[in-house]
Amino acid sequence: MTLRTLSSLARPVGLAVLGLVALSGCGGGHADETGESGLPKVTFQTDWYPQAEHGGYYQAVTSGYFADAGIEVDILPGGPGALATQKVATGRADFAMGRSDDVMLAVQEGMPIVIVCALMQHDPQALLLHEENPITSFAELDGKSIMTVPGSGWLVNLEATYDIDINIIPMNYGLAQFMSDKNFIQQCFVTNEPYYVRENGGSPKTMLLANSGYDPYRVIFTSRKYAEAHPDRVRAFINASIKGWETFLNGDATAAKALIASRNEAMHTEFMDFSIAAMKESQLVGGDPAKGERIGALRRSRLASMGDRLHELGILNAPMPVDRYVDFSFLPAELQPLVEQ
Repeated sequence: MTLRTLSSLARPVGLAVLGLVALSGCGGGHADETGESGLPKVTFQTDWYPQAEHGGYYQAVTSGYFADAGIEVDILPGGPGALATQKVATGRADFAMGRSDDVMLAVQEGMPIVIVCALMQHDPQALLLHEENPITSFAELDGKSIMTVPGSGWLVNLEATYDIDINIIPMNYGLAQFMSDKNFIQQCFVTNEPYYVRENGGSPKTMLLANSGYDPYRVIFTSRKYAEAHPDRVRAFINASIKGWETFLNGDATAAKALIASRNEAMHTEFMDFSIAAMKESQLVGGDPAKGERIGALRRSRLASMGDRLHELGILNAPMPVDRYVDFSFLPAELQPLVEQ
């Protein structure tokens, strides 16, 4: 893949931006619609074009986990052009993925949406550096230039936590500048850009932003209205998704990867295997079991701490009770004890 091609396909790394084109041709969420299988149809909006970071949901489709749970799921691919929060809030999608901090901000703005489970225990966003770069800690970024999305929450937190100043280069989602400058630093996903840097002859290293003290969940959310009207479908979607992720990461993911590749020509087995390995190495999806982290799990204390920090940084206007934007009741019984740990 050329750098020019990569630039056109690279995914945004700030607020989740989502597209309107449905993978199956469906235009949005219809709570009372029945699918071809005769099961209730559920629409799920992803944050970018089909890729391994969505693998658990494609696994749940190809392995029949959604069908076994009593629902038919249409996975809607993302891309530039529309916000997931708006689609879910207005009923054009039943579920969507995003970051927990973004959901807090959306709820602050009046969006009637609610988190129902975790997609990933830790966010894959990171800083991308060349191996030759001597920087090894976040404090050493003082005075450095980073290509990123201006105003990102992690950036505000980083400067405040380490008492540093960072010069911002607006994100262009390409790698050309990085490849041409050994001192260049930019935001990335550990599951994505490092692969293409190596493919183009570079030697990358990454600094996972979750290790900087800014550690939001990646989450699944729905509207308050949908959750109240269809609690059985919410639980079915969560249970099947968790099973899909367990199998995608640790079992036979051949069919799921084939479906992803059929929907996105940029995806091939070697790249998806790299992404899967990166998710496992960084414990992104399941987290660290020793810390009470598991696929789908949410902890009240961690969410509350993030909310408090966002308020301290002036990103949230006022403290926000966790129950205003999270409903823990849909989590499977085995994850319920982890909520209050």
